[in-house]
Amino acid sequence: MFFKHVRRNAAKYRKNNGLFFSSLVVAIVTFYTLLSLGDQDVMRFLKTIESDAVSKLMLLIPAVYMISLFFVFFLVYFTYRYQLDNRKKEFGLYLMLGMKRSTLFAMLMSETIWNSLISILIGLPIALLLTEGISLATAKLVGLGIIGHRISFSISAVLGTVVGFIAIQMIAMLFLSASFSRKEPMELLRSDSLEKQVSLSARKGWLCFVFGLIFLILAYVVGVTMLRSFDFNIVMLIILLGGGGTFLLYRGMGVFIGHNIQQNSPMRSGLFTFTGRQIQENVIHQYKALAISSLLLVMALACVSFGIGVASGRGSTEVRTVDFSIDGSEQEVHRVLDSEASKSMIAVYYPMFLSHMNTNLYDNTGVALTSKPNAHVFSWTGLNAALSKLPETDLRNNMIENFSDRSGPYLISETSYNELLQAIGKEQIQLKKNQVALYASMRDSGDFINILNGALELGAYIEVDSQKYELLSSVYYDNVVADRKITLRSALIVSDEDYRNWVSDANTPFCWNVVLNQEVVNEKGLMQAIQLMEQNIMGTGLEYESYISGIGRNLFYTVAASYLTIYLGVLFMVIANTVIGLKYLMQQRANKQRYITLLMLGANVNELRKSARSQIRLFFVLVLGVAVCSSFFAIWSMFTSFLKLTAGTSMAKVIVISGIAAILFVVIECIYIHIVEHASSREIQALRVTDRG
Repeated sequence: MFFKHVRRNAAKYRKNNGLFFSSLVVAIVTFYTLLSLGDQDVMRFLKTIESDAVSKLMLLIPAVYMISLFFVFFLVYFTYRYQLDNRKKEFGLYLMLGMKRSTLFAMLMSETIWNSLISILIGLPIALLLTEGISLATAKLVGLGIIGHRISFSISAVLGTVVGFIAIQMIAMLFLSASFSRKEPMELLRSDSLEKQVSLSARKGWLCFVFGLIFLILAYVVGVTMLRSFDFNIVMLIILLGGGGTFLLYRGMGVFIGHNIQQNSPMRSGLFTFTGRQIQENVIHQYKALAISSLLLVMALACVSFGIGVASGRGSTEVRTVDFSIDGSEQEVHRVLDSEASKSMIAVYYPMFLSHMNTNLYDNTGVALTSKPNAHVFSWTGLNAALSKLPETDLRNNMIENFSDRSGPYLISETSYNELLQAIGKEQIQLKKNQVALYASMRDSGDFINILNGALELGAYIEVDSQKYELLSSVYYDNVVADRKITLRSALIVSDEDYRNWVSDANTPFCWNVVLNQEVVNEKGLMQAIQLMEQNIMGTGLEYESYISGIGRNLFYTVAASYLTIYLGVLFMVIANTVIGLKYLMQQRANKQRYITLLMLGANVNELRKSARSQIRLFFVLVLGVAVCSSFFAIWSMFTSFLKLTAGTSMAKVIVISGIAAILFVVIECIYIHIVEHASSREIQALRVTDRG
């Protein structure tokens, strides 16, 4: 009989607290998704090439998990307190009818365990499907292919999710149920008294409201104008101004709402004034909760945006140009790459002619330190002159200083670079006499590339042996090797004739580049195709680098940054919305007598429900309005400072992903508002029955 009663009460709780129960299911999904990260296809792949970095990331996961448990604990605690407050009279009747306090305590704990198990049984299958979908999608995107997919069911992640989830619920309920079970029956049966109105003068209210706006505007201005990099002092100033401004704004918002109601009440009828005064009182009583929820939503939107920016930017920087860069003599390379095992896997291979211009070394005063035979005299004077015509910035000045070196740049032969461009389907370079093209490896810096392009459009040139050579009007930055065989800050792409004249080792290629057959890549997946080709090269005596190492680092940064920040963003969003909804419902329950009085005065249930819907929507809008505005400037500050989109980033891709994220955010908010409206309507519907009694 006891367990039947527990199951019935638990089912009633899930029905009446759908908002919180849904949030618990989402928490389970996020917990498992985080803890199972190490068993997903991409992370298993990364362990083979970035084992140290992945190990450090895995050490970070428990810390993020504990932070998540901390936030969810407070969510659980306040929600269970709301639930138990609603059932005080029920508990009082149990004690009046002779139920032992130990039995009441056991009943509450049993209900918690039962609801936890139901949440887990619903949440874990959803989490498994979600992680499998993520694993398959990322495996496909990075080239592992479905063949490389392995089901990522993690026993440790399941245990961690179950133990952590049940533990925080049991601890929260232990404190609350112990408190309720110690109360006397008459104390539990006593009607709730209305919360005492917080005293705040109009003058103090307006001061808080105005200073809150000023602090927020200052935070926005500092973020947009002063945050040029991740400066800790500037970030802390923004946090203090933004956080303090948000609390002050909500502290004084009640006075602002009251002033607005006073002006509009004579022109409105029905329950307009009642609705407005309810919102005003809710804001006055719950301003701390509103401010915290708003800040949590700001963090959620900033985290999700950061994750999207990192994923989009990182994905765009790694344009696959070369699969292997091999060192060796021409005879050895041909022997290995033309073998039966390798030939069918290779689309093309070619020598990459890249070398340093044969020039003398100079000291800071321009005096030659060496005297090489057939040395050439090189100058960046024409490029620096064009850079000097652009608006002055610290970056531009640094570039002028860097391009003052007279020792000569690296040179890339036109034929080699054109073979690279042809392999990736890009238009080839057509150099005319006395023309060269500028190569730069800093495509991650959009400002750097934009400044160079601006200088090239002004007619920049270089000089070799006092002869001017025109620079083409755009910068080239496609990787010339598979990974890190050489890092070129800058180089010149020159005609084959000039290359032979300007370098001392013109007949020796820097390396041999290999591009795999696309049909093989499509069939097996990029990563597996590269690994199969590696088996043909290993043991031949040839030294090589593969694209797999570069993409491994790229994937690690993407997963570490975007995965964790999006995870935290979703968690903050769930907590913030649940807090907003519960705070409104708690305030409505505390003011239940007012709704009964309105029924007695002739108001009908539909009018009360309409008033409650307006209150809920305004309550959410008050939080969302400030959060979205703050998020706009927070995201603006991030993307113009330490999270600048890299050159070549597809803006269409970023916009599409951001648009999808924005639509999902709107849908989630609408779902939460609908759930709270449904719970509020059900409570008001029940008041009609109470009133008739």
